[in-house]
Amino acid sequence: SSDLTFGQMIVDNKPGAGGTLAGREVARATPDGYTLLFASSAPLAIGPALYKDHGYDVVKSFAPVAMFSDVPYVMIGATNAPFKNVQELLAHAKANPGTLNFGVPNGAPPHMLAEMFKARTGADIQVVPYRGASTLITDMIAGRIHGGFETTSVMFGHLQEGKIRGLAVVRDHRIAAIPDVPTLTESGVNGVEGSSWSGVVAPAGTPPEIIARLNMETLAALRSPEVADKLKLMAAESRATTPEEFGKFIADEYDRIGAVMRNV
Repeated sequence: SSDLTFGQMIVDNKPGAGGTLAGREVARATPDGYTLLFASSAPLAIGPALYKDHGYDVVKSFAPVAMFSDVPYVMIGATNAPFKNVQELLAHAKANPGTLNFGVPNGAPPHMLAEMFKARTGADIQVVPYRGASTLITDMIAGRIHGGFETTSVMFGHLQEGKIRGLAVVRDHRIAAIPDVPTLTESGVNGVEGSSWSGVVAPAGTPPEIIARLNMETLAALRSPEVADKLKLMAAESRATTPEEFGKFIADEYDRIGAVMRNV
């Protein structure tokens, strides 16, 4: 039925295994439009490329609803770390192999970016897995972790308050909100690419008319001033799509990230 009614939305956070635990639960849910996965590339591309037994098929297990946003990643460092920019980091890693560490949420996009950075630069850096970003940021502020990658949505406030240091933007252009932070390419490192895109999917088998209604409501939310203001605060960009466009995007990203992970 297309008579989908909206009331209170209950958010049930399911961290772990790069978001694939949440993906597995939604893939097995009743396809009635009331159980949705709001997810990033972690459970829809990276996690399935990393874990053999994640419990679902990225393309076949979900009915795409709409892409939502694209949030940039920034390479960040502790304020007490023995470097203030990417070149100083690489010089320190070369002179002191194995002494620097990067904190990453295990199986999430920052994990891939850290491994890509190591592969492209040859830097001997220890990658320390975390269950999630919040503990990682806490440890970085305390100086227990030297560096890593995180989205502006996660660490922007800490960056603006000077609790952590911005080293490089993982984009082909600088971010207006932090114009003094160069891109990785400007810092002399090429081939490290990625962003934290997000979107909504439903369990496979959800009726097309329900998918269409959910897409309409999602795009309406993206056009609202409240959401636009929130995205601006995170230096994020909205990405309104049709279900078909988002489905193709997910499939392409899964193939692209799988190829990247095989080569790092």
